[in-house]
Amino acid sequence: MIRDGYTARWRDAEYDATPGVDGEVRLYATAPEEGFDEVRPGRFVRVVRDAEVDDLRYVRTHCTWRGEPFVVIGEHGGWVRLEYAGGRAPVAVALGLETVDAGVYQIWASREEIDQLREENI
Repeated sequence: MIRDGYTARWRDAEYDATPGVDGEVRLYATAPEEGFDEVRPGRFVRVVRDAEVDDLRYVRTHCTWRGEPFVVIGEHGGWVRLEYAGGRAPVAVALGLETVDAGVYQIWASREEIDQLREENI
C-alpha cells in the first residue's frame, strides 16, 4: 500500500487521520465501525480528542525511478504519481518531468518501473 498522509493509532488500530482544530483528530475507516459515521459510500469518520490517540504521524512513501529519488504522492491502477526529490532542475528536465510549480517536478510512472519502495514516518 502506498501512503502519503497522516495516520493515527487509536484503540489498538491504525486509521488514516486528519489533525483538526481545538485538539480534535478525524479518524477514517473504509468499513462500518461503532461510533463512525458514513460520509460517503465506503468512507466512515469519527472525531476524537487528540489525547485519546496513542500515536499521530505523517507517513510518506519514497522510491527511486530511473536511479533518482522520488516521493510517491498518489496511485491509480498500475500507475504511481511521483514527485522528484533530488532538487536538481537539469536532472528533472532530462527525465522529462512535468513542472507543476517553481522547482516542483512530477510524473506518472508504471508501478513496475519504480524501485526501493519504502515508507518513512515523519
